[in-house]
Amino acid sequence: MTKQSQLLFETALNHIPGGVNSPVRAFRAVGGSPFFVSEAKGSRIRDVDGNERIDYVGTWGPAILGHAPETVVSAIRSAAERGTSFGIPHPQEVEMARLLCDRLPSVQKVRMCNSGTEATMSAVRLARGFTQRDKIVKFAGCYHGHVDSLLVKAGSGALTFGQPDSAGVPKAFTQHTIVLPFNDPEAVDSAFEANPGQIAGVILEPVPANAGLYLPQPGFLEHLRDITTQHESLLIFDEVMTGFRLGFGGYQEQFGIRPDLSCFGKIIGGGLPVGAFGGRSEIMDCLAPEGEVYQAGTLSGNPLAIAAGLAALNALADGSCYQKLESKGQQMEQGLKKAIRDAGQAVQVHRIGSMFCLFFTDRPISNLADAMTTDRDKYARFFHGMLSNGVFLAPSPFETHFLSTAHSDQDVQLTIAAAQQAMKEL
Repeated sequence: MTKQSQLLFETALNHIPGGVNSPVRAFRAVGGSPFFVSEAKGSRIRDVDGNERIDYVGTWGPAILGHAPETVVSAIRSAAERGTSFGIPHPQEVEMARLLCDRLPSVQKVRMCNSGTEATMSAVRLARGFTQRDKIVKFAGCYHGHVDSLLVKAGSGALTFGQPDSAGVPKAFTQHTIVLPFNDPEAVDSAFEANPGQIAGVILEPVPANAGLYLPQPGFLEHLRDITTQHESLLIFDEVMTGFRLGFGGYQEQFGIRPDLSCFGKIIGGGLPVGAFGGRSEIMDCLAPEGEVYQAGTLSGNPLAIAAGLAALNALADGSCYQKLESKGQQMEQGLKKAIRDAGQAVQVHRIGSMFCLFFTDRPISNLADAMTTDRDKYARFFHGMLSNGVFLAPSPFETHFLSTAHSDQDVQLTIAAAQQAMKEL
């Protein structure tokens, strides 16, 4: 770590727990200390000591247009001149709601909130209120934010620190949470058989991306759709990460599976704090003030976040950028595989669209147990090798990397070259 970052981190440790405001940023999973960013533009980030790097964290997903795209910055600037917060309705939040409902066949009504965590928390509460049932099924490795009832065998930072269950969460809060292995339809069947008439809903990331990245096996999501319908439970897709990242309607539009409730965030805020959840009208109308399920937020529908999100979504609307991202993703996947395997190392490079990750293992990965076989030490050394060669990857083997429209073909080639050099050093 360079001088100014070191000084800042030492100061931060005195005033912020662990020196960071979100655990994975502390670099504990890869060793060393974090650098501090002074600015970001396009595909690059620059630290306080002037070092520039190609960035594949992309603020953990929102930066699909790259950092500080002019269309988004201009929209924020214009919105700020009209007021930074109202606490009462404004026209742009209606425009956002209409856009989401128009583009997502499963969503007839939507409620804005301030984060993905708020969205999943609210969706679970709504599912319980609508069905008048208590139990929720989730899958090991799927991270749905730091919601008490869902922070059980979660992914993301919890895995990074080897503590899937958080202290401070009473057992009573999770007694109605059933945790199953992903891609295991028989386990799902057993859970429904063992809890007849008790399961309010099944929540999952359709593409788990917080325990590394792995894909649903053919037929698994369809099975979830069928069994939840059969048992009058709700199917909840957490598309906070995949929504508008894999296509303009998220995973559900691309693969034709219609959940009962969906959660969104990240891209729909253009890089500002945002969340949303939506679904069928009969379910959403259970929310206050129409129904008895309470949910509220002072900054929900914040005009800056809505303006930034609309600008980002409008830039993505014609769909052409997704074709470009797929092409870059293919180049990255093939290049990283070759660079690592040519060095005699086993690796699984998982990718869907502009999302990708690396598992340093020779076994296939389809669930959390498989993901845990990755060689964490090898990833840590690879991470630092890439960092020293001008590329910033996620500082954890259990996170996903993101391409943006700002990444050029040259960026991809430089990244592959950096991987070749990092493997020599490793």
